[in-house]
Amino acid sequence: MAALTKHLDLELAGMTCASCATRIERRLNRLDGVSASVNYATERAAVDFDPQRATADELLEAVATAGYRAQLPADRSAGDEGPPDQGAQELRRRVVLCGSLTLPVLLLAMIPALQFDRWQWLSMLLATPVVIWGAWPFHRAAWMNLRHGAATMDTLVSLGVLAAWTWSMYALFIGDAGMAGMTMRFEIVPRRGAGSDAIYFEIAATVTTLILLGRWFEARARRSAGAAIRGLLELGAKEVAVLREDGIEHRVPIEQLEAGMRFVVRPGEKIATDGIVEEGHSAVDMSLLTGEPVPVEVEPGSQVAGATINSGGRLIVRATRVGADTALAQIARLVEAAQTGKAPVQRLADRVAGVFVPIVLLLAVATLVAWLLAGEGAAFAFTAAVAVLIIACPCALGLATPTALMAGTGRGAQLGILIRGPEVLESTRRVDTIVLDKTGTITAGRMSLVATHPLRGTDAAQALRIAGALEDASEHPIAAAVARAAREAGEPLPAVDAFENREGLGVVGQVEGRAVVIGRPAFLAAEGMPLDAELEGVRSAAEAEGHTVVAVGWDGAARAVLEIADTIKPTSAQAIADLRAMGLRPVLLTGDNATAARVVAADVGIEEVIAEVLPAGKVDVVTGLQGQGRVVAMVGDGVNDAPALAAADLGLAIGTGTDVAIQASDLTLVSGDLRAAGDAIRLSRATLRIIKQNLAWAFGYNIAAIPLAAAGLLNPAIAGAAMGLSSVSVVANALRLHRFAPQRDA
Repeated sequence: MAALTKHLDLELAGMTCASCATRIERRLNRLDGVSASVNYATERAAVDFDPQRATADELLEAVATAGYRAQLPADRSAGDEGPPDQGAQELRRRVVLCGSLTLPVLLLAMIPALQFDRWQWLSMLLATPVVIWGAWPFHRAAWMNLRHGAATMDTLVSLGVLAAWTWSMYALFIGDAGMAGMTMRFEIVPRRGAGSDAIYFEIAATVTTLILLGRWFEARARRSAGAAIRGLLELGAKEVAVLREDGIEHRVPIEQLEAGMRFVVRPGEKIATDGIVEEGHSAVDMSLLTGEPVPVEVEPGSQVAGATINSGGRLIVRATRVGADTALAQIARLVEAAQTGKAPVQRLADRVAGVFVPIVLLLAVATLVAWLLAGEGAAFAFTAAVAVLIIACPCALGLATPTALMAGTGRGAQLGILIRGPEVLESTRRVDTIVLDKTGTITAGRMSLVATHPLRGTDAAQALRIAGALEDASEHPIAAAVARAAREAGEPLPAVDAFENREGLGVVGQVEGRAVVIGRPAFLAAEGMPLDAELEGVRSAAEAEGHTVVAVGWDGAARAVLEIADTIKPTSAQAIADLRAMGLRPVLLTGDNATAARVVAADVGIEEVIAEVLPAGKVDVVTGLQGQGRVVAMVGDGVNDAPALAAADLGLAIGTGTDVAIQASDLTLVSGDLRAAGDAIRLSRATLRIIKQNLAWAFGYNIAAIPLAAAGLLNPAIAGAAMGLSSVSVVANALRLHRFAPQRDA
């Protein structure tokens, strides 16, 4: 079979229950070279197909053949707003009108004091518009499904409502009810032995209104479950101040901004799109992407993301990515892809929903026949059969997983946690060991000056200023750390002459008329500037802690030792403590030397250290731990971490790292804060827990409710209310994930 090389997400319309989604999925998967997954909650179909054997038009036609509508989604960027929820608005109108007509019908049936002579005729006049117009969406869907030889939840509702109304019309026009004006009471448990002249207008109207009300609540709740991702898409700037070549600002709609253009961002404004700062210094609120409230300092050369907020000074930014290519739009697509997918636990629910409706139809007929054979009245047998039709609800089964996934992934996006797909959830439950890369994960991944140790009689500030000036001419990461620290000290750096780089050893040059040498202590010793006993002691202590030592000398003597280190992130120790509290066993994995690795591990609370491992060896470490029976999560940020991330049972990529690492991971932590790893696992486990609760409720509801209805213990109106409540309760339970909060020490 050829590879499925193309992917499309189809927007679907016309689905009313989980069995509709199952029908569309089956129809699409019958096409040659197509693999499709339909999500009822998101109303989307994720389709992978071979373009040599199937086309987008054929996919749309297959959905139409099944009796539904499909279209290719519009290309949305971070500044676009989602479509208005017209379906929920239409349901609200129907609920209001049907409710106003149903209430008097229900009161007349329930309260004998209100039953005037021939009150049934008024009930008929009020209930008929509800049954015909109010329930029209059910009737239309049932008819469309019948034309395609299928049955869905709408078939059950339509049959139940029409059966109650038709029976009542028969009793009113042909039976004794219309002539005698007999009193019929609304009963939770139907009376046995009721005559054939019983009318059920209140049942038909109440069931219609309650199911419409339940679907309206469901539509609102489902929209709320996906609110996080829509909120992300709507947060982008609408206008941008483009800086033309003449230096004049021109405000234009965001759609006119192109990559390469320069634009101005004033304090308090949103950054229009992804770009690189060319002028200005400021603090940028990145909480939209990372979930972290502390603003990030930016300067010329810093990368910024669209829709984040400039909290400080004026910035001039050159756009690098616009529209659908921005980080925000890519995050939105990743979250949507996760929401469209299906967890393994959902497959059982889909299979049940696919065969549920035909089984319920058979059960309803069997209930009717069984009660008639048992000698009960036709009215009682009919009422029990209608209750079976109404109470059966596969919708809760279909909503159990996707609504929880929508809420969980949406909340994750708000916190800077991206869950790649629903299958990830099962992995988070089983993980017992977490392997952490050192550089860029536990540490900042950027060399910094830890301390300046001058020779007695030498000024520390002078030593740093001279060293910073010379190192500023070098591109080495250690040199950059020294130069950055010197600039941050506040004094201007002097000019450098006769700069020369000695590969692998250090640099030499003229600074303020002095011949300055900077590099390894051995390099200075070779240049006739060995460290004295005091500086040698400092060097030994620093190297024992895994730090890098750079010596600075001039005028024929070593004048200072600079201590350089990749500093530990301030939150790493708490992150490791959080992971331990969750029952995970942390392992530090690094290519650095064992001394440096053990120093870092001791500082953050890790006991198991595997050091001096080559990139290819990281995969062997992960597989070796798996061979010991451990379920392994891997956290990393670099290209050399990607194979291990892919090999692990659960891969977590630090979002500040490389694209390769992010692509190989299951979870992406947009911020560089390692505490987000614990948050991601907790959120994933909470989402999985909600899914299982929902499925347990949905299965349990149907297992308990259908026998009660068949036994004649439920009025159809109560059954309709319970059916709607089951779907709403599943969605409401999923919405609890919106309250998920990271665990942070006060």
